[in-house]
Amino acid sequence: MTSALDRRRLTGWAVLISVLAILGYASRAAGGKPDKDVAYQYVTAASGTIQYGIILALVLTIARPDWRRLLALRPPTSYGRALGTAFVVLVAVYLTSFVVSTFSDPGREQGLTPNGWDSHRAVQFAVNFAVFTVVAPVVEELTFRGLGYSLLAPLGQTAAILWVGIAFGLAHGLVEGLPILLVFGAGLALLRARTDSVYPGMVVHATFNAIALIASVAT
Repeated sequence: MTSALDRRRLTGWAVLISVLAILGYASRAAGGKPDKDVAYQYVTAASGTIQYGIILALVLTIARPDWRRLLALRPPTSYGRALGTAFVVLVAVYLTSFVVSTFSDPGREQGLTPNGWDSHRAVQFAVNFAVFTVVAPVVEELTFRGLGYSLLAPLGQTAAILWVGIAFGLAHGLVEGLPILLVFGAGLALLRARTDSVYPGMVVHATFNAIALIASVAT
């Protein structure tokens, strides 16, 4: 262990993640799979922005006043290590996605990637694209690889990476896509551990989301 556990903050963070997981799975069980065109609806962007705003406010409250340290708001210790680790993470995630997709349809389960381009709703798509590739990566990285990893780090690097990956996966409330999220969440935690910064994870997360959205409308 490198330092003592901050049990008060860790409890607050664990409660937040537990609530997200419960709400996610309950919503999925009650409503089933989302509509195929949610990325073309203004309400998706609006509800997502509100949700992420609430999560960010809670994360900042838990971390206060030590935001810079707990959220890892500092430059990476090595840009080369960041680039190399990011490449490994993306390869691992895409390989996992390929395997999972042979048995299920994780993209359809989450429902955020449309089945094609609708030029009549380009503005709606652009608004959602901004939320998925900017708002979501920033808030989720601050929540998991920022605050979460910092609070779990006293357990050891490996344990922190694994627990952050599990928390990230469960918080999304998915079943078919859970293996992909576990690998992605743990991979981004590894990137955080190897760079001591939350910023590389934001870039990789945003890139992954952007590629998924662009690929969905380009086919």
